[in-house]
Amino acid sequence: MIPSIPYEASGRTRQKQRTRAALVELTRRLMAEGITPSVDMVAEHAAVSRTTAYRYFPNQNALLAAAFPDIGARGLLPPSAPPADVVARLDLVLTEHFRIIRDWEPQLRAALRLALSPERHESPLRAGRAIDWFQDALAPLGGDDRGVDVRALAIQLRAACGIEAYVWLVDVARLTPNDAMAMMRSSGHAILSAHLGADSRRLADAGEPGSG
Repeated sequence: MIPSIPYEASGRTRQKQRTRAALVELTRRLMAEGITPSVDMVAEHAAVSRTTAYRYFPNQNALLAAAFPDIGARGLLPPSAPPADVVARLDLVLTEHFRIIRDWEPQLRAALRLALSPERHESPLRAGRAIDWFQDALAPLGGDDRGVDVRALAIQLRAACGIEAYVWLVDVARLTPNDAMAMMRSSGHAILSAHLGADSRRLADAGEPGSG
């Protein structure tokens, strides 16, 4: 049996790449206007047939995933000589993380709506990329003798500093975007400080006479 060739990999590939790029860009523009577009809507706005649009994106989830920020799973620390201090590392990751939220807010909000939809679509938010970024920031803690659960701590930071917290702070608590991000930064550092403080207290207790 001869395997089928993906639609975009056959025929006029460059033209198909341009068409796909145009559909993605249009999707991002609609999302910037607060619209969560369907494949049919994008096809209509792009003046292409629905059949053509569905060849690129078989459903709304695939369309929105393509329009999601193309930031991969790489770390957010500077590639050359990142600091060794975990507090400084976290602050750098938070700064870049908040820049991504600011630059891609419409797409992130759309992905959040998709994640919360009754249909339980697979949202790009479920890829867990931000957890990896926070784990990278916390990497120095994984090499000491305190037995830190770096992933659990990274999940705490993601929960306090992600798009969900941002949306609540801006839409419900009515903070400005800058104030919301300042509060999330403070929360992130407080979580790390409390964890490091707890570890320091456990180490001190373990070293006291009679504690063993």
